[in-house]
Amino acid sequence: MRNDVPSIRTMGIQSDFAGQTDHNVLLIRLADETYALPSAHVREVGRYRAFTPVPGAPPAIPGIISQRGVILPVVDLRLVLGMPFAETTRSTRLVTVVYEDTDMALLVDAVIDLATIPAEAFGQPPTGLDPARARFLSAVAFYEDQTIALLDVVVIVAALREA
Repeated sequence: MRNDVPSIRTMGIQSDFAGQTDHNVLLIRLADETYALPSAHVREVGRYRAFTPVPGAPPAIPGIISQRGVILPVVDLRLVLGMPFAETTRSTRLVTVVYEDTDMALLVDAVIDLATIPAEAFGQPPTGLDPARARFLSAVAFYEDQTIALLDVVVIVAALREA
């Protein structure tokens, strides 16, 4: 690695990418913003379907679905990130993610593509971001003429456990 490019460890990117030169991610859209999920945590992508509401659950967990015989909480990623609620559309998707013993279905506006992004494209999130949203980001990248925010699945799971 070049001396003028920070390493993954010095940038604070989670260990999912430690030692890698390229990062495999799933690109998703929330409102008009592009986010990335580490592909190591993504199990599958499915079309939106109605879920069963759970009384008393926090607003970010509007319900549950049964996916291949497993009950998964549906997590509205917009609400987790402090964005306003949005109605579902034909492009709305459920992204099943896994972290340790936690499986969940993330509700996203759209799935864009799988991508391999070079390590050099990543850097620290800007300091001017809303702290409530910034805590869920592990890095940002400028890739193919767009800014992509890398979501930290570990922090998302921890926040949902606190809710």
